[in-house]
Amino acid sequence: MPALEKNHIYRSIIEGYSSEGLGVARIDGQVVFVHDAVRGEDCDILVMKVLKNVAFGKPVLRHSTSPHRQEPDCPYYGRCGGCDFRHLDYAEELWAKRQRVQDALTRLGGSDVTVEEILGAAQPLRYRNKSQYPVSADGRVGFYRARSHQVVEVEHCLLQKPQADALAAALRQYLAQYHVPGYDETTGRGLVRHLYVRSNCKGESLVCLLVNGESLPYETELVALLRQAEPQTVGVVLGVNTRPGNAILGDRSRTLWGEDALTDVLCGRTVRLSVPSFYQVNHPQAEVLYGKALEFAGLTGTELAVDLYCGAGTITQVLARQARHVIGGEIVPEAIRDARASARRNGVENVEFLEGDAADVAAELARRQLRPDVICVDPPRKGLVPEVIASIAAMAPRRVVYVSCDPGTLGRDVKRFAEMGYLTRRAVAVDLFPRTRHVETVVLMSRSSG
Repeated sequence: MPALEKNHIYRSIIEGYSSEGLGVARIDGQVVFVHDAVRGEDCDILVMKVLKNVAFGKPVLRHSTSPHRQEPDCPYYGRCGGCDFRHLDYAEELWAKRQRVQDALTRLGGSDVTVEEILGAAQPLRYRNKSQYPVSADGRVGFYRARSHQVVEVEHCLLQKPQADALAAALRQYLAQYHVPGYDETTGRGLVRHLYVRSNCKGESLVCLLVNGESLPYETELVALLRQAEPQTVGVVLGVNTRPGNAILGDRSRTLWGEDALTDVLCGRTVRLSVPSFYQVNHPQAEVLYGKALEFAGLTGTELAVDLYCGAGTITQVLARQARHVIGGEIVPEAIRDARASARRNGVENVEFLEGDAADVAAELARRQLRPDVICVDPPRKGLVPEVIASIAAMAPRRVVYVSCDPGTLGRDVKRFAEMGYLTRRAVAVDLFPRTRHVETVVLMSRSSG
């Protein structure tokens, strides 16, 4: 086939979407990822980059326009890299996400399971209960431009809670008023790296400033500005991160004012949340997600269940409602402390929490001669390493419930589980991240002989 030429214009129809939310066209047998494109549109496409297996382009003329195209509702869209689908209506976004999960399970996972549905959000705006604003060397507070670490100043984000935007504005005022430098990743100089805001259902906020040092100038004045901007702030924490690179959280912190943790209620359980603890960013959709995980677990009250990557113990306590006993495992010490505190506060007595990775938990179960009936995993975006999958298979649970935030690593991992004798039986997608390319999936696996 003839190779596509850079800076040439070709006509083609957009067939679907890539994993990053770009339109997909096929020109002379080659896949072309197209920015700002909607499925079904007939476009003249300017090819801007040609690689060995794919090309990238943009539409310069639309011969037809999809009824699912809409005018982006955010003035930063296209500059800020936070959103991918603001040029689509929500129904088309859900179609793209469900198809992405299906493709991953089929093409990467080798599974013939059908994604039963995608559970969309009732409210796709201002849903994030955790906000992380990078700070530039010259004092801009906002979000990164797509595929870069260049900070775009964003005053009002349609994904963040209003109180988070107000706290970001207060930080801008502090940086300018007291001439405090932001952090420069390229030189390792500067002080303020990130603003981290966590909010609960009552509208309260916990604030953490991540800094390249042990202290900030004018800390008392900073706390006053933050509390004035958001009176329902419950605490301000200083996080120390002097390591090079782009990691957000540091390895130690101290409280400048108030509390060092926030409480929230999820699935009827009170949850304690310190800064490092994992917690789903979309509260209403997290309840949908965990409800589906509980359904797939198929508990009857007699089972021993294990919740790996348990974070602050939310899924653990949800499973405990219908299991005889649940063991949660998590490698982050602060999260384990939060999980234990939450369980005590909720009076949940049929749970225990082990600090360590999945292999540590498996070893402890083996030492105690325990064999779980159900194992639930909710790993980070990188998914499970082969050793963890092998450890889970060695424990021989009847069912494995996999909660995934990345379809690509999910597809890879269900294939590895199949090689260990666990086949995918059911799959449902849940949209916890409206207007972005990210999507959660709940998968049920069981032994091929079962």
